Amino acid sequence: MSSDPWGRVDETGTVYVRTADGEQVVGSWQAGSPEEALAYFERKYEGLVVEIGLLEKRVKTTDLSAKDAQAAIDHIREQVDAHHAVGDLDALRVRLDKLVELVEARREERKAQRAKQSDEARHAKEALVAEAEELSQSDQWRAAGERLRALVDTWKGLPRLDRKSDDELWHRFSHARSAFSKRRKQHFAQLDAQREEARKTKERLVAEAEALSNSTDWGATAARYRELMAEWKAAGRAQREHEDDLWNRFRGAQDVFFAARSSVFAERDAEQAENLKLKEELAEEAEKLLPITDLKAARAAFRNVNERWEAIGHVPRDARPKVEGRMHAVERAIQEAEEAEWRRTNPEARARAEGLTGQLQAAVDKLRGQIEQARAQGNNARADKLQRELEGRQALLDQALKGLQEFGG
Repeated sequence: MSSDPWGRVDETGTVYVRTADGEQVVGSWQAGSPEEALAYFERKYEGLVVEIGLLEKRVKTTDLSAKDAQAAIDHIREQVDAHHAVGDLDALRVRLDKLVELVEARREERKAQRAKQSDEARHAKEALVAEAEELSQSDQWRAAGERLRALVDTWKGLPRLDRKSDDELWHRFSHARSAFSKRRKQHFAQLDAQREEARKTKERLVAEAEALSNSTDWGATAARYRELMAEWKAAGRAQREHEDDLWNRFRGAQDVFFAARSSVFAERDAEQAENLKLKEELAEEAEKLLPITDLKAARAAFRNVNERWEAIGHVPRDARPKVEGRMHAVERAIQEAEEAEWRRTNPEARARAEGLTGQLQAAVDKLRGQIEQARAQGNNARADKLQRELEGRQALLDQALKGLQEFGG
C-alpha cells in the first residue's frame, strides 16, 4: 500500500483521497505501481489547480461575462466533486466559492454600471430631444439643420434604453426633426414664390430702364431712374441664376443714359463756366460806377452793361447768387439815387412836407402854452401829461424837419 498526506492506494489498487468528509474513492489503478497511481492523480489535481488559477485571472483581469464565468466554475466544481484527483480538494472548493463571490460582485458591479450608463444615456437622449424640439422652431435654417444632423449622429452613438423608453424618446426626436423639415420646406417654397415674383417685377423694370436709356429729357428721365431704383430695391431678390443678369441689364441701361447726360452736361458746364467769367467781368465793370456822382451817366452805363449781361447764357447754379447779387447791388444803388433825386425835385412832396411841418410846429407851440398855463395854475398832473404829449409831437416835428431838408432847405 502506498500513501501521501492527501491520498493512498490500497492492496487492491483502489485510490483514495482524504477530504473533510472522510476518504473518497478516486478510482482504480491496475496499470502500474501504487506510487505511479498517486502520481497520476496528483497530476490531475495540479491540472485543476492550474485551471482554477487561470479562471481566477480571467475573472479579475478580463471582461469575461458572469454567465460564462459561472459555467466555467460549475465545470471545474463537477471535476472537484467527482474526486478524480488527489490533493487538497477542500481548498479548491474554498477557492471556487470565493470565485463565485467575486463573479457575483462583478455581476452586481456591471449591473450598477449598466444602470448608470442607462441613466446617463436616458439623460443624454432627453437632452437631445429637448434641443431638437427647440431647434424645430428655429428660423436659422442652415445652422439648425446642421445641428439636427449632428444630433442624429450623437443619438446613434448612445446605448439603447428599454424598448418603451427608447421608442418614446425617438418618436419625439423624430417628430421635432420632421417639424423643422416641414417648416423649412414651406419657407423655401414661399421664398421661391417671392423670388419668382421679384424676377417678374425686375423684368418689367429692366424693360422700362432699357427703353429710357436713349432719352434726352435729362431731368425727368433721371428722376424716373431714381424711382425705378427704389422699386428695384423694394422688389427683393430674384433667383440667383437670374438676379445678376437682370441687375447687369438694369445697371447697363442706366449707364448708357447717364453717360450721355454727363457728356452733354460736361459741354454745358464748360459753356457756363465761360459765361460766369464774362458776367464776373461785367459785374466788376458795373461796380466801378459806384459811388454814383452823375446819375444820368451812371444809369446809361448800367443799361449798357445790363444789355450785354442779358445776352450771356446761364452760369453754374451754385455761382449764380453771388454774381447776380453783385449786379443787383449796383442796380439798387442807382434806384436809391433816383428816389433821392425825385424827392429833391418833387414840388408836391415838398409842399406836403412844408404843410406837415407847419402843422406840427403849431401843435408844439400850442402845447407849450398849455403846459405853462397848467404850471401857473398848479395843475402839475395835467402839465406832466401835456409834457409827454409834447415830447411825442416834438419827435414827429424833428423827423418832418429832417425830411424837409432833403428837398434842399
